[in-house]
Amino acid sequence: MLCFLIGFCALASGCNVKKYIPEDEFLYTGANLKVDRPSGIQDWKSVDRELESLFRPQPNTKILGMYIPLWAHFKGSKEKPGFINRFLKNKIGEEPVYLKDVNVPQTESLLLNRLENNGFFYSEVDSEINRGNYKAGVKYELELKKPYTLKEYTYDHDSSQIDSEIQELMEDTDIKVGDRFQLAKLRGERERLDLELKNKGFYNFNPDFLIFESDTNQYEDRGIDLYLRPKRGAPSEGLRPYEIRNIRIYPNYTLDSLEDSRDTTIIRGIEFIQDKPIAFRPDRLEEYILLDEGELYNAERSKLTSNRISGIGNYRYVNIRYDELDSISEDGKGFLDANIYLSPLNKRSVRVELQGVSKSNNFAGPALLLSYRNRNLFHGGEILNITSKFAYETQIASGEREGLSSFELGLKGDLIFPRVVFPIDIKERFAYSVPKTKISLGTEYQDRRGLYRLNSVSASYGYFWNANRFVYHEINPISLNFVNLSRTSPVFEDILENNPFLRLSFEQQFIAGVTYSFSYNKLMDTFRTHSIFFGANLDFSGAGINLLNKMVSSDNANQFLGFNYAQYNKGDIDFRYYLRFSEESVIATRLFGGVGLPYGNSVSLPFVKQFFAGGPNSVRAFRIRSLGPGSYAPENVGVGGFFDQAGDIRLEGNIEYRFPIVSFFKGALFADAGNVWLVNDNPALPGGKISSNWMKELGVGVGLGLRIDVDFFVLRFDLATPIRKPYEPAGERWERSFRIKDGEWRRQNLIFNFAIGYPF
Repeated sequence: MLCFLIGFCALASGCNVKKYIPEDEFLYTGANLKVDRPSGIQDWKSVDRELESLFRPQPNTKILGMYIPLWAHFKGSKEKPGFINRFLKNKIGEEPVYLKDVNVPQTESLLLNRLENNGFFYSEVDSEINRGNYKAGVKYELELKKPYTLKEYTYDHDSSQIDSEIQELMEDTDIKVGDRFQLAKLRGERERLDLELKNKGFYNFNPDFLIFESDTNQYEDRGIDLYLRPKRGAPSEGLRPYEIRNIRIYPNYTLDSLEDSRDTTIIRGIEFIQDKPIAFRPDRLEEYILLDEGELYNAERSKLTSNRISGIGNYRYVNIRYDELDSISEDGKGFLDANIYLSPLNKRSVRVELQGVSKSNNFAGPALLLSYRNRNLFHGGEILNITSKFAYETQIASGEREGLSSFELGLKGDLIFPRVVFPIDIKERFAYSVPKTKISLGTEYQDRRGLYRLNSVSASYGYFWNANRFVYHEINPISLNFVNLSRTSPVFEDILENNPFLRLSFEQQFIAGVTYSFSYNKLMDTFRTHSIFFGANLDFSGAGINLLNKMVSSDNANQFLGFNYAQYNKGDIDFRYYLRFSEESVIATRLFGGVGLPYGNSVSLPFVKQFFAGGPNSVRAFRIRSLGPGSYAPENVGVGGFFDQAGDIRLEGNIEYRFPIVSFFKGALFADAGNVWLVNDNPALPGGKISSNWMKELGVGVGLGLRIDVDFFVLRFDLATPIRKPYEPAGERWERSFRIKDGEWRRQNLIFNFAIGYPF
């Protein structure tokens, strides 16, 4: 600790930037805002955030109280800075921000402007500059007046068609009597009306065609009447609805297409115009078009049509262009021709990938992938993917379990239909996206060096789709997995001999059932202060085979086609909540719970379906698969524990504070808790069965992390230590001494994790 303090003091002394500041300059330390406001103001936090955002420029960055980026800039700006100083300047350096760079009068004007935009008219602002030895900051004081509130909101209209539409839309306005005057709400109201009118045929409408007028003369208590009306002199075509007359689609559009080689097919009044021979079957493409001849223009349906076609996966560009016609109907409608130009991707492609793979089970290594893709196999947007894989993996950072490695060979084919394929014809009209049908078939060979060889064949048939921008569904009515364990070593035979449940989990070679996945994800919206993710997975296996065996009166109800099959019901949920203080400063939390219930001829889940705890994406203070089940403590920590320490139930909670350090370096402080348990008692794993004391068997750990976060990947380094060990005797599970100087303690209790990507 003494060495640490000496090093920190030396760093602080070396990073002192005072000597670099010119005598006539003051280093800007930022702005301070003091507000004297009336009580009872609604939604003040959003106004306060808007005011704080006006302070420009931002002062120089501090790290641990020191101007390290500024120091790097000064060191790298010397006459002969040297390689290291130049490197630091280019990577993390910041130019100094001085008091002279701050325009105080302009900031005062902006503060008053934003207050008026939020209803606080006639407010007052004052400022004071506080100078120190070589630093200076600015203090702004605001005195707010009582805000203006809405007394009445009406639409000033006549009898035209657009006026009647706007009058009807006014019923759903977000502007309510009693609200504080807010300019942003008025802009939002115009944009809402613009969008709704464009969905009712008003193709050329613009939000600038609507204006607000206010009247405050009737009230003495800062009340305001608000009137909305069309702008005088707005062009007539902007106030006229438009009807779609002709729809033309060019499924294979290129600039050099020849007119005389094109073929035209008409379906549902839609003209499909493409070169011969046809590139895309018109009857297949028609399903994606939400436009109809004779209907009013609708911006939302136009956008959804573009999204649906893009979702096929065949086209590089989807361009919907509307051409106005000169004629006008007797009732004042205009006419549009809709032309949809589709520029296809290359039909066939071959790809070679050399990957560095890091898995959640702490295995890492190189992989070579060879892929072939056909994007339009049957001229209906069908995609065929064939992928072969060659990979070598070894387990890293696993303490006594290091040395596990495997060699894998795999071949997988996916056939994706951009529509629902079902024995009965289903005419779906999903607006946001069309469900896709996926048929998969694959085989894999795995050689776990020194332990066993595993051959597997898998097949599935199912559907997946996005219900909207946030919701995703995937269901596989048919999910098959056949596993054959062969060439077991004496070491692995001993592991199986000591754990009969584990032997049964490997012998259940046939897994057949139904799977379903659901996710609701708003985490990608970085502008949200509060955002959530919810995911759920269901996996039901064995019930269908058991029913089939009963129907055919099978002699052995525990086998199908001569193979043992698994029977279980499994489900899990994953809930995540992010609290964002800024785009890069986040508190991220996760709660995960999963249960697998074996039944019939299964006493535990198949090995590939079991839960485990510990590792870089779990409770990081425990090595991979070293936590649980329950309070079980293996006599000899080694390779056998990798297979023994898994369970049928998993519960886990995580909390992590993520913050920026400098440039693409990010930091994290975290705490994790969790464990796995067994449903049925296993004599080979005493203490592993779940009981009413499950809370006392949670493993808990804390730690800190460093992340290198660039645009396309994240490298993550986490260092954690357990503070509660469920495998210790009752009453001794909480860690009470942290012997940092003890090498043996550090080896057992400082757990390093390396991974790619964030843990949640």
